[in-house]
Amino acid sequence: MFSGLMGLMAEHAAAPGMRDQFKETFRCYPIDAMNDRIKKPGANYGGKIFLPASALNKLSVLNVKYPMLFEILARESNTRAFGGVLEFTSEEGRVYLPKWMFRGLGITVGGLVEVLSTDVPQGRFVKLEPQSTDFLDISDPKAVLETALRNFSTLTVEDIIEINYNDTIYGIKILEVKPKSAIQSICVVETDLVTDFAPPIGYVEPERFSDKIKAPVDKAAANSNRTLGPMSKRIKYNELLNTTNNESLFLGKGLKLSGKQPKTKDDTETSFKKINLSLNEIPARLDLPKGQLFFGFPIIPPKALPNEATGADDIAKQPRFLGIGASLRKSSKKRRNTSGETDAPSSKKKNPKPKKESAPENPEIIEID
Repeated sequence: MFSGLMGLMAEHAAAPGMRDQFKETFRCYPIDAMNDRIKKPGANYGGKIFLPASALNKLSVLNVKYPMLFEILARESNTRAFGGVLEFTSEEGRVYLPKWMFRGLGITVGGLVEVLSTDVPQGRFVKLEPQSTDFLDISDPKAVLETALRNFSTLTVEDIIEINYNDTIYGIKILEVKPKSAIQSICVVETDLVTDFAPPIGYVEPERFSDKIKAPVDKAAANSNRTLGPMSKRIKYNELLNTTNNESLFLGKGLKLSGKQPKTKDDTETSFKKINLSLNEIPARLDLPKGQLFFGFPIIPPKALPNEATGADDIAKQPRFLGIGASLRKSSKKRRNTSGETDAPSSKKKNPKPKKESAPENPEIIEID
């Protein structure tokens, strides 16, 4: 009888809706205030807290769902936060929170908080907002977030979490989570999470220049003002172009380098004054024969001076080479002079060599007493 009653009580205690709740009050400190012996590097860039060993003893007795998730209530500021537990190594009566979580609660160092075990639904979607445009410098933000979110157990709307990448701290605000619930928080442990990004704070989208609609243009007006700039309009260049003033604008006297007198005005009269130039018409097409180029001005070859003129026959009669040739090695028999004649061989020899006396065939015998 009693054994059956105990079995019913055990099943009732193990029912999902009748789980026991962990509830304790601790003094709250940031992780930076922890002893270096128990402090964990990088704990500030996650969403897990440090609890004392006595909390582990109570949780092992209670029927608490895994993963262990907690709600931190700050009566002082009427705020709350959600997170997991990293270790049970803090001093008795103390709880240590990451810096961003402690800042979000808005309490003083050593203030009282309540830590309660809770259930948070598994997350499927989260929308994030980077707090700085420096986040755009990350080449692969998806891979960075996938690694950084392993240090978090929950994500709560309006929280500004912090991650560390390449010794740079990036703040990220949680804008939206799904599924939606009253606590506006989701669990990100062992779940497939779809991530969306909002533009970072301070980001300005580059302007997009839309194609302008081309309005109909008056061709006559366009042709009249096509070559006239602001300065041309100011001095009324179009009117000055067709002026009928026949007086010369140059009143000086020209001189030639050759010393000759320049031609008179009547000789150099051109037909430019008879041409009526206009900028209102389209320029006529310039058709040139094949192989001919037009540079905009006539090519007048220079005239040779009388004293400089020389005939072709005179040039041909002039000697082409007036130098004297010489050989590096001269012959003793024949020598050539500049006129092409050969010198007679000299009868006298310079510095004749003495003949050597040959030894007699039968030398005389000399007797010595």
